Amino acid sequence: MPAPTRTRTSRWSLARQLLVLQLAVLLVLVGGGITIAYLDAGRTTTDRARDQSLAVAYAIADSPSVARAVSTPDPAAVLQPYAVRVQTDADVDFVTIMSPLGIRYTHPNPALIGQPFLGHIAAAQRGGVVTETYTGSLGPSVRAVVPVFDANHRVVALVAVGITIAAISAELRDRVWPLAGVAAAVLLVGACGGWLVSARLKRQTRGIAPGELSNLFEYHEAVLHSVREGVLLVGRDGRVGLCNDGARTLLGLTADPVGQPLVELGLPLELVAAFVAAETRTEELHLTDTRVLVVSTTVVRSGGRAQGTVVILRDHTELQTLTGELTTARSLAEALRSQAHEAANRLHTVVSLVELGRPEDAVEFATAELALAQELTDRVMSAVSEPVLAALLLGKAAEASERGVEFTITPDTVIEDLGGEIAGRDLVTILGNLVDNGIDAAAHGAGGRPGVVVTARTDEDGLLLRVADNGPGVPEEAVEDMFRRGWSTKAAEGHGLGLALVVQAVRRYGGSVDVGRDGGAVFTVRLPRQEALR
Repeated sequence: MPAPTRTRTSRWSLARQLLVLQLAVLLVLVGGGITIAYLDAGRTTTDRARDQSLAVAYAIADSPSVARAVSTPDPAAVLQPYAVRVQTDADVDFVTIMSPLGIRYTHPNPALIGQPFLGHIAAAQRGGVVTETYTGSLGPSVRAVVPVFDANHRVVALVAVGITIAAISAELRDRVWPLAGVAAAVLLVGACGGWLVSARLKRQTRGIAPGELSNLFEYHEAVLHSVREGVLLVGRDGRVGLCNDGARTLLGLTADPVGQPLVELGLPLELVAAFVAAETRTEELHLTDTRVLVVSTTVVRSGGRAQGTVVILRDHTELQTLTGELTTARSLAEALRSQAHEAANRLHTVVSLVELGRPEDAVEFATAELALAQELTDRVMSAVSEPVLAALLLGKAAEASERGVEFTITPDTVIEDLGGEIAGRDLVTILGNLVDNGIDAAAHGAGGRPGVVVTARTDEDGLLLRVADNGPGVPEEAVEDMFRRGWSTKAAEGHGLGLALVVQAVRRYGGSVDVGRDGGAVFTVRLPRQEALR
């Protein structure tokens, strides 16, 4: 039975919700704009009609012929043709000239001439002006009523000019249609733009609903910050786009580095170069001041163009330390094996001397070899109170002897118990790597018997470790690079990490490493007392 497919028919995607919201907002804005424009157009049209009526009424009232006509026996006969002509020329709906008492002399409907005017005229009768919207014989209209004065400034007639509401509404409709067309165009363009934005958003969010996006983000945050491995996203501009808690811990970052350039975080340059490399890197070892990191990077591409780099960090410090301790233990085991082999040879020699009837020579040979071995053991155990260093020196002495390298511990070697100020594993890392390099260099040196000289002592300033060999030495131009990961004089792979681990451990305790020459290479390590650093 096939697995059911996941559908989202009951939930709108973020793109669809955004489209609907955009259309709703657009409708509200356009509707509000049309309403405001309509009301403004209506007010403007009404004001214009009132101003037009008032202007025409003043023009008629100021005409001398009107004042003369109202004093004739039949004003209507003179004024009606005049009013009709003005009404047509001025594009108004009615021009009514009346007596001071409101009896019409003129009207668009001749049958209403001689009847009282419908409207308020009291203010005009007193010499004022009336403007109003009133329902008269032609229906609702916007009108203006002004007085007509004679030579003595007496009111001898009244002039009423008006424009009907129907005419105003017709003009308003003519003005609204273009607005409606503009609104429709705005809606169409806005809807098309919203659809394009929605389509793009749908492609980018893959049609996921907002609730699902929220859940994905929460899961992403939970997973990202719960894993022990460090995860970094580095943009094309070299800035950190994302950094989880594991990465901050492994890189020793106290503040959130998101948005900051990598070069400003105080990381080793080799590590920064690996983070921004254009090629994918897998399982590379890199060192910080306190940790050994395994770094893997993957370049993210979109459209054939690099968009950034995903960096995965894993802590290799403990494993590297255990590897170093295992190497030391293996070296000690190898030394014990070689000693057992030498002891077997010596035992065969002693037995052969006894069988040859020379017991005195057998005793002398056996006690001489035993005295040499015991002398070295007693010397180391009496001078070195730190058990880890003592065991390391004895093991390296046996290894050097097997490889034909003279191993010398100077008489001033005296190490008191360090009281846990320096971890034993760090001592093994520092001294073990330096002695191994010295033995290798001496064994490959040219001329004379190869040898390594070790000095280790404590004083009021701290711990001093010096390892000198009579090998070829270190070129001056290589001194600055030799403590970087990957530098080695050995051609085989897998080398180039020992000195980097040495300098890392030394820096952790606030110490220093000096490189000199005295027939060969001389490495001097100084580790201050930790109480002085607190």
